[in-house]
Amino acid sequence: MKDVPYNQYLKEVDHHLKRGGIFLTTGHDKVNTMVIGWGGINIYWGKPIFIAPVRKSRFTHGILEETGEFTVSIPMRKDLSKALAFCGSRSGRDYDKFKECNLTPVPSQKIQTPIIKECTLHYECKVVYKQDMIPENLDRAINEKWYPDYHTLYFGEILACYETSGS
Repeated sequence: MKDVPYNQYLKEVDHHLKRGGIFLTTGHDKVNTMVIGWGGINIYWGKPIFIAPVRKSRFTHGILEETGEFTVSIPMRKDLSKALAFCGSRSGRDYDKFKECNLTPVPSQKIQTPIIKECTLHYECKVVYKQDMIPENLDRAINEKWYPDYHTLYFGEILACYETSGS
């Protein structure tokens, strides 16, 4: 494990968000991972923050509400496109995504939620703020195009950022 500055791979994180997504994992006893295709890293309150939008209808939403923490794992050097496609289109209510995709949850450094061993870049985040989207505050065209149900935006303080071998 090699600690890296949270902002060292911003371009790569953005690239993966736009092309296939990245894994967002949460849970302690029941662990689930999903795929997010938007979100990002910025500075709020003088802290590095990963903003992760999760729709209220998603299985992950309920788990995240309970745990208040999440990890983000990005396959920088390994092709996990099949796992990303599966985890982005199936619900953890119905599948054990780790088992189905041969993904390995391993302990993280600072929180209880695991990281995904097969990925090489990891963020550990503690939710410091959350905000439910307010439909009437959203541009009408965006609302009509993108919203059968709304996201909660989770602002996760990045407590650790590191690289692993991804083996």
